Amino acid sequence: QVQLVESGGGLVQAGGSLRLSCAASGRTFSSYSLSWFRQAPGKEREFVAVILGIGGTTYYVESVKGRFTISRDNVKNTVFLQMSKLKPEDTAVYYCAARTQTYAPRDYRATDAYHYWGQGTQVTVSS
Repeated sequence: QVQLVESGGGLVQAGGSLRLSCAASGRTFSSYSLSWFRQAPGKEREFVAVILGIGGTTYYVESVKGRFTISRDNVKNTVFLQMSKLKPEDTAVYYCAARTQTYAPRDYRATDAYHYWGQGTQVTVSS
């Protein structure tokens, strides 16, 4: 069983930056693909970014490209989301998610492609 714990959310003005962290338990962390999703009030949870377990390739939703960076530290079992140039529309609860290679054939943008989820951290961007 893997447990994911997010931190780093908060209130920031538009144009500002935040760095989210997600600490994971588990001995095979380095093989997991790790993602960030977000969910705004009244909206479905949406994919934000992924860093694949094999090769470390990253992908982003179009709306955050050039502003957000996902990275991982396999020694500390932590995945990060560096967010800059934040906009009010980035306001949401941000969740990290992890999956093993058994789910590799599933679309990494889909919520059912992940075994494990964190509890979420609130990010609020004021205008």
